[in-house]
Amino acid sequence: MAASDRMVLGPLVGSIDQGTSSTRFLVFNAKTAELLSHHQVEIQQKFPKEGWVEQDPKEILKSVHECVERTCEKLQQLNIDITNIKAIGVSNQRETTVVWDKTTGEPLYNAIVWLDLRTQSTVERLLKRIPGKNKAFFKFRTGLPLSTYFSAVKLRWLLDNVEEIRQAVDDGRAMFGTIDSWLIWSLTGGKNGGVHCTDVTNASRTMLFNIHSLEWDPELCQFFDIPMEILPKVRSSSEIYGLMKSGALTGVPISGCLGDQSAALVGQMCFQDGQAKNTYGTGCFLLCNTGQKCVFSEHGLLTTIAYKLGRDKPVCYALEGSVAIAGAVVRWLRDNLGIVKTSQEVEKLAAEVGTSYGCYFVPAFSGLYAPYWEPSARGIICGLTQFTNKNHIAFAALEAVCFQTREILDAINKDCGIPLNQLQVDGGMTNNKVLMQLQSDILCIPVVKPSMPETTALGAAMAAGAAEGVGIWSLNPGDLTAVTCERFEPQINPEESEYRYARWKKAVLKSMGWETSEAPSNGDTSIFCSLPLGFFIMSSMIMLIGAKYVSVISKVGLRIESTED
Repeated sequence: MAASDRMVLGPLVGSIDQGTSSTRFLVFNAKTAELLSHHQVEIQQKFPKEGWVEQDPKEILKSVHECVERTCEKLQQLNIDITNIKAIGVSNQRETTVVWDKTTGEPLYNAIVWLDLRTQSTVERLLKRIPGKNKAFFKFRTGLPLSTYFSAVKLRWLLDNVEEIRQAVDDGRAMFGTIDSWLIWSLTGGKNGGVHCTDVTNASRTMLFNIHSLEWDPELCQFFDIPMEILPKVRSSSEIYGLMKSGALTGVPISGCLGDQSAALVGQMCFQDGQAKNTYGTGCFLLCNTGQKCVFSEHGLLTTIAYKLGRDKPVCYALEGSVAIAGAVVRWLRDNLGIVKTSQEVEKLAAEVGTSYGCYFVPAFSGLYAPYWEPSARGIICGLTQFTNKNHIAFAALEAVCFQTREILDAINKDCGIPLNQLQVDGGMTNNKVLMQLQSDILCIPVVKPSMPETTALGAAMAAGAAEGVGIWSLNPGDLTAVTCERFEPQINPEESEYRYARWKKAVLKSMGWETSEAPSNGDTSIFCSLPLGFFIMSSMIMLIGAKYVSVISKVGLRIESTED
């Protein structure tokens, strides 16, 4: 398209896509859904202790500002008038928990990321207060099991362990929110009148929200001992929350907000009951739209709010299968093992061998999520032989993502009763063609990838553009732009797929029960923290030293005797 033509593109919508690994700002044409420009900044993850995952809320906010400014610069270079950007949507990593001081605008602690496991002891303490220690006790109110995954236990940990937060709560200065709340509050003015809100999709991931009444639940807040005054106001996913207060887009309304997986469901246009999508990001998330009916799983899935696209529009629900580690396993191969220098190299390594050669990888770095909800699991690689090399491990890592998706799809098929005949996919990992073909082979159904994979950002943009008072993006089915797709068909027979899947399930069982919360009180995991073993090793060392000493004395004695002779 020529630069002169781009001058008359019509209304545009921006989308902030704040994920676990990176932040992006993307701009779409509201009439055609064409992606015009974007900018991306990688976000640092901090691992201060084993199982802990944190991020700096100020770094996240700074990355948003940077992405917005750089994207606007790129649009101007393309001769596109940025005053045509009429609305901004927000999609975000869910559950990640932030507490900040509303008088200073400063975070009171790092954001505790959804993957974080530090709250396992908090979960176990709370379970003791539930009849039968039933993790699903609040399932019919929240759709969720009691788990380290959700925001309520992270907030409880912060209140128990961070004095600055306790003091701020006592002083009435504290605000709690997931990443969407932190961003919207900061972008709409922060300490100078920022809007403290969230949407129903993000609220439904806290374990403090009643998914039927669509309100914060006083009994849940009492159970977790969370003061309700620090919670954000819950709004729909599509309405004007406030205006941008700084930067190139000052005055533009923020009018869409969806948790990233709900945004992808909207971006994939899964508006009908039974439509599903799978997003491959840091984790892997398969959502199936159940319409206005709240369906509860009997096979380890979550019930979550899919979207509410307007204040007066009905709420729609979804069944969700959540996998903690997907793209994160590729990052682990790169950053921890160092067997690749870029994420793209993993595809090349896997393609060179085309098999794991019997090697199976269960990346349970943060325990196992759906359908097991087993926090004691830890990552394992099994089936290794002297023949196994880094290519086989790379292949096994990709295969692990596909096997985890298969487990979730099986659960959704059982709960819904009607098996999916194809899987719509999106997310950064879908650029990996080896992964997509593997996924089709392991599911034994076609995998369909849209030519424009940025469906999470697109969903947030659609919600923002459709909001009352903006009205530049129609969500009527007849008005939605047809999407071109790439299709991957199964290329192996079902028997081979089932054999490999059965071996994977065997490996999953071996990963369970690995970790317990009963660690030594001082955190020392050395061999000497076992008294009998430590005594044995120390006594053995003393005996060895003694034997060496006796040997030296004997040799000296012999030399003396020979000298005297």
